[in-house]
Amino acid sequence: MTTGRTCGTRSSTAPLHDVLVKPPGPAFGRAFDDPAHGFLHPVDLDRARREHAGLVSTLERLGVRVHVLDDEIEMDPDLVYVFDPLLILDAGVVPLRPGKPNRADEPAALEHWLNARGIPTGGRIEPPGTVEGGDTVWLRDDLFVIGRSLRTNDAGARQLAGIVGGDVRIVDLPYWKGPAELVHLMSVISPVSDGLAVVFLPLLPAGLYDLLGELGIRLVKVPEEEYLTLGANVLAVRPGVVIVADGNPVTRRALEAAGAEVHSVALDEVGGNGSGGATCLTRPLFRG
Repeated sequence: MTTGRTCGTRSSTAPLHDVLVKPPGPAFGRAFDDPAHGFLHPVDLDRARREHAGLVSTLERLGVRVHVLDDEIEMDPDLVYVFDPLLILDAGVVPLRPGKPNRADEPAALEHWLNARGIPTGGRIEPPGTVEGGDTVWLRDDLFVIGRSLRTNDAGARQLAGIVGGDVRIVDLPYWKGPAELVHLMSVISPVSDGLAVVFLPLLPAGLYDLLGELGIRLVKVPEEEYLTLGANVLAVRPGVVIVADGNPVTRRALEAAGAEVHSVALDEVGGNGSGGATCLTRPLFRG
């Protein structure tokens, strides 16, 4: 990894060249032991590792360079969901401040790891701000959306808007069922291309719904039963080519009917158990 235009993301759908992942390790295997982590049932670590390897294999088959976080960085189980602790902009790493207490040390650990590989720090979120990556989405390369949520507060959203610059919209996410079943922005929208997005309408902010209409973005609507199985959490590898969690046939058919190329992977244990899908399990390092 080097600096310049070999790092940076100002899109959720431009061709994905480099991505960072963290395979599940012992901390992930113990996640259910502490209710604060929010896992649904005891972890089958072997199965989680197989599923994660399947995601990596699919990414590589689609031409993405996969960078694996060193095994010695073994912190809390949520580190497997590497999307949340930071952003990568053209200027470099932007460490965030997760609102989930057990994730507080993750941004610095990832920042250090990436700095050591030639990606500089390009800004950071300071107290009292909190931001999680799951509350951020690029709708266009010049239009960034931040969700105020139970993990991303107003101070954090405003700081991040200043760091990103340009056209940034801040929308409010619902309380829904509270911290135990958190609604991230990426829980309810996944761009597929500049003109297509997967959405879960019941939890989509009204202002964002209006904005999608103004932009002429077509919507693939996820049914309620598939929201619970990560149907709205879709990773675009390039415009119109996506990775989805297996077990969401209605969403998959709707994507294919809209012209998308769909690749499904099993993520029940590594993703569904901790409520993180294909986007959560990957931190794009370079799109363009």
